[in-house]
Amino acid sequence: MDYGRARIGLAIADTDTRLPRPLGTLERINRNEDMRRLRELARDHGVKLILVGLPLRLDGTRGEMAEEATRFAQRAAKQIGVPVEMVDERLTSWEAERLLEEEFGRVPRTPKEKARARAHEKGHSRDKQRELDGALSVDAVAAAVILKEYLERANDESPDPARSA
Repeated sequence: MDYGRARIGLAIADTDTRLPRPLGTLERINRNEDMRRLRELARDHGVKLILVGLPLRLDGTRGEMAEEATRFAQRAAKQIGVPVEMVDERLTSWEAERLLEEEFGRVPRTPKEKARARAHEKGHSRDKQRELDGALSVDAVAAAVILKEYLERANDESPDPARSA
């Protein structure tokens, strides 16, 4: 999860393939409703571990958002009932924007720019476009980047049976 005050970016990876993909963006409503929707998503997708991005400052110190994200992660662990780990997310939103720009050109950031971009989209129904907008938001792609980096680190740290022979 890429935690934010207005939105939470979501990504998921299959246990076998370990390939992360953006899942969507959860628009925040209130704590209870947010947790209810996250609990439902975790159940529907069979989530075994939740990662929450820890927004450290570039120098590695914790600021207000890091404290807020930590409280959110603690609440999620209690209310969703799945283990939660915090993961350094420095520069993941920047990386997500870079990936989206590389793939799709300039990334719309304001509601007006997003509406203009949607108006230019052809060949997608309104529901399909909303689905694409959510899955390809900077927040969801940032969550996928957080998950990708975590999986790469976990893979690097696990012993390779081919090397141990």
